[in-house]
Amino acid sequence: MRGPSEIVITAWARLVRAQRAVMAGIEGELKQAGFPPLSWYDVLLELKRRPDGRLTPRELEQEMLFEQYNLSRLLDRMEAEGLVRRIPYPGDKRRQLIEITEEGRSLQKRIWPVYAAAIEQYVGSKLTEGEVQVLAEALKKLLAADENESARPLVKKLSATSASDDRVS
Repeated sequence: MRGPSEIVITAWARLVRAQRAVMAGIEGELKQAGFPPLSWYDVLLELKRRPDGRLTPRELEQEMLFEQYNLSRLLDRMEAEGLVRRIPYPGDKRRQLIEITEEGRSLQKRIWPVYAAAIEQYVGSKLTEGEVQVLAEALKKLLAADENESARPLVKKLSATSASDDRVS
């Protein structure tokens, strides 16, 4: 088996560096505006998307766009802030549901304009619409290529979604 070409190595390095730079920029914009980290928004968004505003911790972890290694601690902090609450799972006292509160819904709505402006600043303003389309299609191919590996449910979920499901608002 031969190794990757120089251009593949260059693309890989740029992909990783771009992801780090964009995420750091967006996190910085949120922090500057006085908002919590992006992972908080991710939790609130996924709960808000549900008609009843509830998910089990496992479902929440599977739906989140960003990996969260210690979801339990994150939920503890968010619950202490009144953004989510834990409620008993119907019919199974060993399980629980995470439910978004009105305060959580309000925070998610307030964060979105800052988050949207940051996405535009760090991605949209740097690329033409055509370049964005090419990038989106190329990244979709990378995500779809990993489906056969079944190593990461997140990759499967993202590659199976339509463009409208990739929305973060």
